[in-house]
Amino acid sequence: MIQRKAALLMAIAHPNRIRILEELRSGVKCNCELAPALGLEQSNLSRHLKVLTQAGILISWKDGLRVNFRIADERIFDVLDRIERVAAQDLSAVETEVS
Repeated sequence: MIQRKAALLMAIAHPNRIRILEELRSGVKCNCELAPALGLEQSNLSRHLKVLTQAGILISWKDGLRVNFRIADERIFDVLDRIERVAAQDLSAVETEVS
C-alpha cells in the first residue's frame, strides 16, 4: 500500500499534471482541447497524460480521431483540495514571518 500511495503522489507531483487534473475537474476533455487550454505542446501534454493514465488517475478512450480523458476517481480532487489548503496555510505562515 505504501508503494501505491507513493506511485499516485509521484504521478501528480508535477505542476503540469496538476493543471491537467484541474482542467478535467469540469469533465471529459479531448487532448486536442487540453493542449491549447493549458498552453502545452502536444508531445509534452502526451507525456503527462501517459503518466496520469498509467497511474490509474485518468481513463482514456478513442472517439474517431479524438482521444478523450476523464478522471478515474473523483476523490483525487479531495487530495488536491487538501494539498491546496495546506499550501495556502503554509504560504500564509511564511508571509506572517516575513512581515
